[in-house]
Amino acid sequence: MPDIHVLIVDDEEALVRSLSYALRGEGMVPSAVYSGEAALALLTDRNVKVDIVLLDLGLPGMDGITTLEGVRKCRPELPVIMISAHGDTRAAVQAVKGGATDYLTKPFELDDLLATIHGTLGAPTITAEAVEEQGALLGQSQAMASLKAAVQRIARSSATRILLLGESGTGKTLVAQALHAHSSRAAHPFIEVNCAALPEQLIEAELFGSEKGAYTGAHQKRTGLVTQAHNGTLFLDEIGELPLSLQAKLLHFLENGSYRAVGAGQASSADVRVIAATNRDLADDVRQGRFREDLFYRLNVITLDIPALRERGDDILLLARHFAARQAQEEKVVPIEFDPDSTAALIRHRWPGNVRELKNLIERLTILFPGHAIGSAQLPAHLQSVEATPNSLSSLDDQLERAERDLVTDALSRSAGHKGLAADLLGISRHALKRRLQRLGIERGDER
Repeated sequence: MPDIHVLIVDDEEALVRSLSYALRGEGMVPSAVYSGEAALALLTDRNVKVDIVLLDLGLPGMDGITTLEGVRKCRPELPVIMISAHGDTRAAVQAVKGGATDYLTKPFELDDLLATIHGTLGAPTITAEAVEEQGALLGQSQAMASLKAAVQRIARSSATRILLLGESGTGKTLVAQALHAHSSRAAHPFIEVNCAALPEQLIEAELFGSEKGAYTGAHQKRTGLVTQAHNGTLFLDEIGELPLSLQAKLLHFLENGSYRAVGAGQASSADVRVIAATNRDLADDVRQGRFREDLFYRLNVITLDIPALRERGDDILLLARHFAARQAQEEKVVPIEFDPDSTAALIRHRWPGNVRELKNLIERLTILFPGHAIGSAQLPAHLQSVEATPNSLSSLDDQLERAERDLVTDALSRSAGHKGLAADLLGISRHALKRRLQRLGIERGDER
């Protein structure tokens, strides 16, 4: 795929810097402006190459909705992904009805952004090598050996309906990518949709498409993700969050490959391998009336259980070193190492957030202590405790808050209380740091 030129329209400079850096790392060409007025001035020049726009809803001056209207007038063919603040779903739905291609809610994962960009512009090929580089099936434990063997068998099979089960953060998305990359469909699109991230009003049109005028605000025909995934793979993450009203329509598609776009007079069909994933107990959801029994049995034919990280023994250290090498390459620093105390702590920890929790920890440690040998003193407090039984662990939210508190206080200490320098160390804006200090109840540092 040729270089993708991305225009970022957001007034939060730290976010713009972070996004620009990440997108460059993915081979894209980012540019940025900090207001709607500047965006429209830029886009009126047809010589400026822009393939897609990331547009913040909460802009100063001309807001995101008004800016979107201007973009639709000067470049109606240009796809726009809206970025909304948490809890601003109503405005995001309004934006999509006003012509935005899609939207993301802050904070979002880079993987979600990349999937949205590629899904909008045409999904790139996912290679087996790229999947392995992310550590999807990295590990030497018996649990991972069994999983790798199952992935190879299922990927090459004729199975078109697969269900992935596992706790949050175990890497279900990467396993789905591996199933696609090792299949005969690998040269075709891999399309991902998070069923929990889309509002009920939009998810049917997102999946199956819609005709122009099908509902208020449908100013143009929308191609659904099912259509985009033709001959490839459609990954439905968080399938347990799919509204009951849409489960019957998904069941119909799973049974015969037939579907009808919103407002369409005729049915269409697509040849798609559907991989669904959930961290919920779907059988219990069926008993509680939250999930259709017939849909559950249609999905529950070929299942893969993704092991929790705490069940994988020394794989924890293997993954930690893998993530350390990758993060050091991104940061252009020497990789961190682990002394015997920190190694023991990593093995002892229960990892309620699984691989995602480990990856995030390594990212933070690499940023804060590049090239260092990490001792237990550099680890978050909840990892330093000798007691690590399930009963002694607090909730994941509590652990994450403690880890965040440790990072913030460490940055303040390293910057001698200078909030501006501490924010730079953390890679966030001074305003974002101030909000965190208020939320965490930390009253340290000067106002410089």
